[in-house]
Order: sequence, then C-alpha cells, then structure tokens
Amino acid sequence: MTAGSGVMRDELAAEARDAPLSTAAWLAATVRSVLTYAGISAYVALVAPPGMLLAMAFRWKALLYVLGHAGVRIGLFLSGIRYEVAGREHVPPGRAVVFCANHQSNIDPPVLFEALHRRLHMLYKAELSRLPLLGRAIQLGGFIPIERQNRERAIASVNRGAESLQDGNSFLIFPEGTRSRTDALLPFKKGGFIMALQAQAPIVPVAITGGRAAMRKGSAVIRPVTVRIRIGEPVETGGRTVDDRDQVIAEARDRIEAMLAEMK
Repeated sequence: MTAGSGVMRDELAAEARDAPLSTAAWLAATVRSVLTYAGISAYVALVAPPGMLLAMAFRWKALLYVLGHAGVRIGLFLSGIRYEVAGREHVPPGRAVVFCANHQSNIDPPVLFEALHRRLHMLYKAELSRLPLLGRAIQLGGFIPIERQNRERAIASVNRGAESLQDGNSFLIFPEGTRSRTDALLPFKKGGFIMALQAQAPIVPVAITGGRAAMRKGSAVIRPVTVRIRIGEPVETGGRTVDDRDQVIAEARDRIEAMLAEMK
C-alpha cells in the first residue's frame, strides 16, 4: 500500500468515526456521492457543448436554464438531497428581485437555484469562470462574475447586475462571500445590495439550513438530508439610495437571523 493511499484510508476512517451516521449509512452515502459526481460530470460533458452551441446560435438562453435545472434534479436525486420551502408568498409577483441567502454548504447554490426561481441569475466568484464547459455555460446564462480583488471590475459587475435586474432578471446573492462554519452569519459584503439599490429591486431574505449536515466543509461526501428553506418578507429599496446600503444590509441580515433562529 502506498503512503498516499494510507493517508486517504486514514482520512476516510476519521470522517466515518466523526459522522453521526452508522458505518453502513456512511458507506452508502459515499457510494451515492461517487455516483452523483460521475453522473453530473457525464451530463455536463454530453449536454453542455450542444446546449451552448444552440444557445449561441439562436440566442436561446432559456434552453440553458432548462438544461441547468435538469442537471440539478439529477444531482439531487442521485445524492438523496430533498428540500422543502416555506414563505413563497413573500416573493413579489411579476418583479425582479434579489434573493439574499445565508451560506453553509456547497449544496446551497444548486438547491436554491432549483427551489427559488426558474430563471435565477447569480453573482458568483470569478474563479468559477475557469471551469471547463460549466464556466462558459453560466456566463451564457447571464450569471455575473465578481472579482473582489479588483475594485474597478467589481464595480463594473455590480453595474451590469443592476442593468440585468432592470431588464427583469432576478438574482441570488450570498453576501457572506463564503461558507460559514457555524450557525452564526459572517459579515455581509455590500456589492449585491448596491446592485439592488441601483435597480430599485426588492431584496428577499432567504434562510437555508441542512446544507452543513449534507456536505461538511472540506468533505466530498454528500449525505442524504432534507434541506429546509424559508423565504422572508422583502426589504424594499424603492426611494432609497446607495447611501442607505448599511441600513438595508442590517434589515436583510436581521430577517435572515430571525428565520434561522426560528428554524432551530
């Protein structure tokens, strides 16, 4: 046995000991995880190239969303992830909105993409643009990359997002910027809120729990769980300016924190 395989064996054994699952359940989750990664990789490799060609040739962005949702459903089915949503009545009908969610796990983005809106755009880390096929697909779908290390480009991305909102496209933002290791929210970044204020679009707070139990930070194993999503009353931005961003951020944060406390 090589040193590398020995390290891998020890890591898997340690994770199995720490998991609140029985060894059999953990092994089953591991197998399902492998099948999920293989299935999604095969789906992207087979579907993304012709989908992108059709989308570019016929300006058929809607096709990318159909294919994207199908891919997410395949992944959720294979991994055993389910979700339940409460509070849909709080989403303003017929208006583009900015969904503002807490972030606990890598499964949060695909679950919320599937659960919240059929044409949900996202602000995302620019590094994801380097992913083969998927990076190009999300750009064609109207997702907007944020380069936080480059202030000028970050401002340009926020402005593009505001224009997209004004064109009727709803967005999802994770203002913490990264996954929180605890139930406590990390500091909120301002870009997504400035975007909403510029477009005068309502900010819809979203609380999501269960993702950490499904996929711990640093682990590739996806455990079958039910993710809970709660949508809160929107924070209106009409008549408010960018100078009000700190107050708007505080209101959205308070509503997410309150929902998370009620969901415990």
